[in-house]
Amino acid sequence: MATWDGAPPPAAAPIGAAGWARVAWRGAALGGVTFGCLGVLLLVRLVERPIFGWHRPVTPFITQFVCRMAFVILGIGYRVQGQRMTERGAVVCNHASWLDIFTLNARKRVYFVAKSEVAGWAGIGWLARATGTVFINRDRREAKRQTEVFEARLKAGHKLLFFPEGTSTDGMRVLPFKTTLFAAFLSEGLRDLLFVQPVTVIYTAPEGQDARFYGWWGDMGFAPHLVKLLAQKPQGAVEVIYHAPLKVSDFTDRKALARACEEAVRSGMQAARTAAAG
Repeated sequence: MATWDGAPPPAAAPIGAAGWARVAWRGAALGGVTFGCLGVLLLVRLVERPIFGWHRPVTPFITQFVCRMAFVILGIGYRVQGQRMTERGAVVCNHASWLDIFTLNARKRVYFVAKSEVAGWAGIGWLARATGTVFINRDRREAKRQTEVFEARLKAGHKLLFFPEGTSTDGMRVLPFKTTLFAAFLSEGLRDLLFVQPVTVIYTAPEGQDARFYGWWGDMGFAPHLVKLLAQKPQGAVEVIYHAPLKVSDFTDRKALARACEEAVRSGMQAARTAAAG
């Protein structure tokens, strides 16, 4: 999949002794919480899966705990606007960073939809599989099978989360939404049942840092970006804006639905950037 590389990343600042000390203790704390709770999750899932199947009444709370603790450990501020959708359906959001995984799971029980390559990524792929991520191939020949998987998960009450931009950015913009995956919501078995909630995620850089500090894009490496975040003090903040859910049956086709979602997400980004500039 092509990645967005419309702007060169900011130059990495040198990390001093205090910064490396933060990398050490924050990294140990974050790794301990993440992988310790993952072990608990897998044990619980051994009981949960044969009894409840697709339904996960317990393990999502473990995932949420880990994601909330990540912001405590990192010292990043976390704010929310709007109401989480209670109706059955999916969530679509702009994509700025690997940190979005923690940001979006911390407040709302969601299951990410990711490209199949992610399943093979060291560490991240393992975590993604354990937490119920849906992996897809961008191959038209598999469209029917993937729609069937989406339908089964959505009917089970899972709120699937899509990044319609198809790539992460510097966090300062919203790219045009790709419409292909929206077609699954309009299938005969789903269109009258589902809502889609647009969500805008906005990162505010730490004081004195480049505004794109939390963005992760292009060929930026995961490890250097993680180290930069672990070392940073003071930290910035992230804001999650939940927009009004859209009823799928109100739209005639996937392009109209995708356009309405994009407009909602873009409006949240523009309003926040305007307020920050003022």
